[in-house]
Amino acid sequence: MAEGGGGGGGAAGAALKDQGNEQFKAGNYLKAAALYTQAIKLDPDNPTLYSNRAAAFLHLVKLNKALADAETTIKLKPQWEKAISSFQIALQHNPQNTEVSRKIKRLTQLAREKKRALDVENMRSNVDVAKNLDSLKTELAGKYGDAELGQSIFTFVVNVIESAIKVWHDTGKVDARVNFLLDDQKTDTEKHAPVVNIDKVWKGQGSRKWKLDQSDGFFVQFESPILRKIWFVPSTTEKGRILCRSPELLDINIHEVLPRIFKETA
Repeated sequence: MAEGGGGGGGAAGAALKDQGNEQFKAGNYLKAAALYTQAIKLDPDNPTLYSNRAAAFLHLVKLNKALADAETTIKLKPQWEKAISSFQIALQHNPQNTEVSRKIKRLTQLAREKKRALDVENMRSNVDVAKNLDSLKTELAGKYGDAELGQSIFTFVVNVIESAIKVWHDTGKVDARVNFLLDDQKTDTEKHAPVVNIDKVWKGQGSRKWKLDQSDGFFVQFESPILRKIWFVPSTTEKGRILCRSPELLDINIHEVLPRIFKETA
């Protein structure tokens, strides 16, 4: 659906947008897309224009162009859910369209990553978890032989760590829990919860060759059939505020908090 909204293109840009909206409402999607294109030339940083043109392209079944405009919309304004909603509507009318489904996942992931980037700027620590764990992205892609799957897992790990950091900043503690990366297309999340609290974890008795002094903090352990990792996120208190530091990669064979969950595969 075409949306209103102002921009920096002046009266000419606004007039072209309004004309595009009228053509869109009348079902003249090609003319609407052309008018939005003219408006974009005058106001290239207006997310409304790209979102509207994406909707027009979607009605014209020009999925690649629609996706490109939706991505630009999210880059300009990560909170703009309209960029994704049009694809979701299209999927409702054609639930077997795997291409549209894949594009929705890509857009959703992009929106999350852009929102994460904004959250990083506002985070009370100077930790950029994604940048700190960048080598994990390459390792996951190599292990799974699928860059898109590797990126999905990487984003999941980053989101879990960043969520824990936010809780730690707010409360000074993190409850022990297991986060599952579920395929929501195949898994009934009403029956299979993506997060499960646990009562007990290994408390670390015995020698673990600890090299991080007496830093306070928390562990994050990643488990999959072909890769296991564990990090310790240290924290300090400065001027009465809790500040987390960069995650430290540990040897999981020495520091594992939970035993292996999945049967090991090659």
